Amino acid sequence: MAKPQLQPVAANQQAPARSTDLQRYYHDMLLIRRFEEKAGQLYGMGLIGGFCHLYIGQEAVVVGMQAAQKAVDSVITSYRDHGHMLAAGMESRGVMAELTGRIGGYSHGKGGSMHMFSREKNFYGGHGIVGAQVPIGTGLGFAHKYKNDGGVCLTYFGDGAVNQGQVYESFNMAALWKLPVVYVIENNKYSMGTAQARHAAGELYKRGEPYGIPGKKVDGMDVVKVREAAEEALAYARSGKGPMVLEMETYRYRGHSMSDPAKYRTKEEVEEWRGKHDPIDALRAIILEEGVATEESLKEIERKIKDVVADAVEFAQTSPEPDPSELWTDVLIEM
Repeated sequence: MAKPQLQPVAANQQAPARSTDLQRYYHDMLLIRRFEEKAGQLYGMGLIGGFCHLYIGQEAVVVGMQAAQKAVDSVITSYRDHGHMLAAGMESRGVMAELTGRIGGYSHGKGGSMHMFSREKNFYGGHGIVGAQVPIGTGLGFAHKYKNDGGVCLTYFGDGAVNQGQVYESFNMAALWKLPVVYVIENNKYSMGTAQARHAAGELYKRGEPYGIPGKKVDGMDVVKVREAAEEALAYARSGKGPMVLEMETYRYRGHSMSDPAKYRTKEEVEEWRGKHDPIDALRAIILEEGVATEESLKEIERKIKDVVADAVEFAQTSPEPDPSELWTDVLIEM
């Protein structure tokens, strides 16, 4: 199969017209949705092993944030990371190949779902330990300041990670040194299987206040509102004032991971979020209402995305598994 021409739009490519922006957001969110749906299918078929955490429902967060960032900025996130990779412009082929443990993947088939990286796209992972990426992201912010390159690190973590001690050690250091970091809390309402109200006291966006870090709560199901908040936060951090916290109120439609049946919430609750707050459906309605695009042109975007995802699956399935000798590569670097 020839490689489809349509590829993820790198978020740092600025588009001046609102119509172009909205269509790009629609494309990027739909690509993530369809890619994740296919990943779920492959997992059910036994073609993806280990852990697999899908991003379905949360697409507006990463697409809106990435729409405001610059090429110099860096990104780091948790194990729910496939959407962040695609939004950053990483190839769907490489991401799918890594999910299936093939040599053509971003970590040569050895990292799997939770551990993919791309220095080219300034994407520093996927991390499997809850909250572990937050001090690393703070270190990336330090690197931006040390090099004086004008960059900011977007550090994503979930509502479950906000109770980890290393998060507040990072807040303290970032505030003291005025590091250019935007801490993005993806509050999808459930820390694994525990509702936020049962595990986290107070407002999450205020968690940085004791350190003098401003915070803001954002509708994480509205990609335009996310982008607007991202522009404000990135400008604040880039100006030398230090870090900022954004709490994105969002919702995951699937379980915590593929092994989670999500029996801790009702079917009605999930249907309420999908029916009234879905980020892709909401943006689609705006696009049609404003005459930005026609029904047929949106269907054409979906057809092309379907081809991209199908191509990624074929590439992954035809890419060989890593040779056993790969066990000894990428372990250390000699200086």
